[in-house]
Formats: sequence, structure tokens, C-alpha cells
Amino acid sequence: MSAAGPDLSIIIPSYNEESRLPATLESIAEYLADSGIKAEVVVVDDGSKDGTAAVAEYFCIKIPTLRVISNGANRGKGYSVRHGMQEARGRIALFTDADLSAPIEEAGKLIDALETFDVAIGSRAMDRSLISVHESPFREFAGIIFNKIVRIILWLPFVDTQCGFKAFRRERCGIIFEQQRIERFGFDPELLYLARHHGLRAVEIPVRWGHSPATKVSMLRDSIQMFIDVFTIRWNSLRGRYPRKA
Repeated sequence: MSAAGPDLSIIIPSYNEESRLPATLESIAEYLADSGIKAEVVVVDDGSKDGTAAVAEYFCIKIPTLRVISNGANRGKGYSVRHGMQEARGRIALFTDADLSAPIEEAGKLIDALETFDVAIGSRAMDRSLISVHESPFREFAGIIFNKIVRIILWLPFVDTQCGFKAFRRERCGIIFEQQRIERFGFDPELLYLARHHGLRAVEIPVRWGHSPATKVSMLRDSIQMFIDVFTIRWNSLRGRYPRKA
């Protein structure tokens, strides 16, 4: 890797992912070899109790620029993404779910969009024909309701804030991760709210996606907390906890 750093950082927040990471890292290794992109892969181990870190480190053979960083304890997906973003060195930083629900080949759509925008987010809702495996009707309905609340409370224009596939022009978006406070699954709306708050340009792009039945999101516990998080973001803003640059 040159002193100038890679073009792309791929960040993978991971908690107890020893069974899903091998296929994911194999796909990423093939994608990077085929695309010729100068990239690093950052696996963030969120206090896993299994062999997540060891599995990831094994892939340094195939991905020499892979790094494994640890949160030390289980802090949540939002914390893991922030930690990975702050450790990233790439001009563009993209985070993806550990199961690659959105195939890594879709990254090109987001990367291309960053020629014009500062933030590019994958979307399942813009073109549902691209979904290969749907969530249960109840999960899909809950997601629609959640996004309506996000649009009302935070005035965000996006129809899918929760797709775990987002890319950022890293240096311009550094302030987003400096000010991010939500540490678990409700962090996505906060990132997008902060982007708009700081005058950064964001675009939503339809991507291929397939639901994984092994999702870590609990429909009861996590959904309730995510709704609370939306109001917390608004409260933080009203209290001046997201100061703009002078």
C-alpha cells in the first residue's frame, strides 16, 4: 500500500460472524482481484465470543491489506462502523453487512455516485424488483413504518435509511463520525441527518439485496430502540450536540 493510502476502505462490522465471514471475505477478495481497485478491508470485531477475529485474520493471506480491529467489548453496529471509519485510510470508505446482503459488486454504483456526491446509500425500497430474498411481510411493513417516522421527525428524503451498504468520501465526511452518538442499530438515520446538517450531498441508489435469515436485528428489542433513537437524534440536534464547523 502506498503512502497515499488506498482508494477504497471496505469496513465490515462483525459480531459472532465466524460462520458467515469466510464466504463474505472470499467474495471481496475475488471482487478486488477482478476490479483492480486499490483497497483495504477493515473487519471490526465487536466483542465476539466466537472465532470471528481468527477467521478474519486468516484471510490476510488472500487480502494482504486486511486489518482486524477490536472494540474490546460488544458496543453495537453503530459503534463498530464509527470505529472502522475512524481507522480507515481510503479516499472512499464503504461499510457493508457481514453477510453481504448487498453483493459487493454493487459497490461500483456507490463509488461512481461519489464523483458527484459526498454520501451514497444503497436502497432496497427504490426498486424492490432487485430483492432476491424478501424479509417477512411483517419485517417489511415495520421497515416502511420506520422510514415514514424518520422522514417526518428528521425531515430526511430517503425511502430506505437502514440498508447496510453505504459509502462516504472519507475526509469530507469525517465530521459525521466525530459527532455520531448512536451506537446500535439506529445509527443510520443519525449519519444521514448529520450529513444534511453539515451541508454534505447524499444520494440514494437502488441495489441488489437478499435478506439473510440469520440477521442480528431483533424485531422487538432493537425495533423499539431504533424508534427511540430517532427522537434522540432530534433531541440531540435541539440541544446543540451536533455543532457545525466554525
